[in-house]
Amino acid sequence: MKTQHQLFFCDAQRMHPLRDSSVDLVVSSPPYPMIAMWDELFGASNRAVRAALAAGDGARAFELMHRRLDTIWDESHRLLKTGGLLCINIGDATRTLDGQFGLYPNHARILQHLLKRGFNILPDILWRKPTNAPTKFMGSGVLPAGAYVTLEHEYVLIARKGGKREFKYEVQKKKRRESALFWEERNIWFSDVWTDLTGTGQGLSGAGRSRSAAYPFELAYRLINMYSLKGDTVLDPFLGTGTTMLAAMACERNSVGFELDTGLREVIGAACGQIVDQANTYIGERLQRHIGFVEVRKTESKYRNEHYEFAVVSAQEREIVLRDLRSVKELEKDAFEVNYLKRRQPLE
Repeated sequence: MKTQHQLFFCDAQRMHPLRDSSVDLVVSSPPYPMIAMWDELFGASNRAVRAALAAGDGARAFELMHRRLDTIWDESHRLLKTGGLLCINIGDATRTLDGQFGLYPNHARILQHLLKRGFNILPDILWRKPTNAPTKFMGSGVLPAGAYVTLEHEYVLIARKGGKREFKYEVQKKKRRESALFWEERNIWFSDVWTDLTGTGQGLSGAGRSRSAAYPFELAYRLINMYSLKGDTVLDPFLGTGTTMLAAMACERNSVGFELDTGLREVIGAACGQIVDQANTYIGERLQRHIGFVEVRKTESKYRNEHYEFAVVSAQEREIVLRDLRSVKELEKDAFEVNYLKRRQPLE
């Protein structure tokens, strides 16, 4: 089995290289409006953003920044197949402008536009980030009523184009069964609150910014497994350091990514050089976690996975198969091909 991965270093407002209804899943985390590190990016695309910030008009700056993102969600709708899903990791912002502190609800503004665009909104995920902060509030300390809570969570917004995806043919149904989740994974991953994911390191060199603003590999890996099948195509309009593409490689999916910062080309290339070992270790650990789960489970399982011969909870898990990556090669500039082992992942 092989998968293809294509990068485009250009603005994703108009993703013309891609055909209508050619993508199965979109997973991305855009620049967060009203977070200072992204002011320059939004201001470069619209000078009115800079003027609004300079004037202390947070409401106008917030709206103008989101209009920039609206075009990406419109393009995502064009590119998604009927039944395809859009997953957006976004955090709200707090900021003081012209002496006035306030919350800028990015997640609510995006949902508002997705509804207008015709997406069907599904229940979202609250990603609560573990923190070691000594205080849980800011403002007036312990004195009421001028304090405000700190934001320790982000959202994963989930929307679908049209109705539920249909699987009419046996080849699709077989691929769906091979792409199934383990029962215990389903219970954790489809919870509406994730508390077990930590953020990833934000340091970055050799690019147009000093912070990567990347989300963790596990977040992308989960979403890709939850909302697509092996061989599907995953799109990330804000590829950044390439996390979504790397997770797609590990999940046996194809991917397409768009990124403005050409300085990240070497960062992504270096990550591709390490993904074989990283993904294979990750896959092995995933299988071992399942083995540990069934070993301590009190109820005896009556089903077994046909590829690994270990116990599974449900009949739907019998055909799950996770393949090792064999190699990643660069076909041409900004295009990669991943080869997978035909045999099953060995268990030690």
